[in-house]
Amino acid sequence: MATVKDMPVRGNDRSRVRIFVNVQVMHQSSRARVVDLSPTGMAFDLEKPIQAMPGQMVTIESEELGRLTGTVRWYSNGRLGIQYKLSTNALAQIASYFRFFHEEVKPVLRR
Repeated sequence: MATVKDMPVRGNDRSRVRIFVNVQVMHQSSRARVVDLSPTGMAFDLEKPIQAMPGQMVTIESEELGRLTGTVRWYSNGRLGIQYKLSTNALAQIASYFRFFHEEVKPVLRR
């Protein structure tokens, strides 16, 4: 993650999505709604609070993405950000989602 004047800045563009996933951190789990997704990570709103700290391993499962593992990057006010444990399988799952499920929002041209 790059920084600008000591403020963290995302390294990749993210797409807004509406995917529901099951999240597991240690022996805790919660259902969550993914709010943005990139080739390297995602952020989601948790339905119930869990204890998560940066660096912990997390597992995410959904119909659209399959099963992914990653690392907690941040956790604040019921929202969690993770970075994938990148593998060729994880990259293929994310690419497949964007190819088959994600509908790009196109700007409306006004005349």
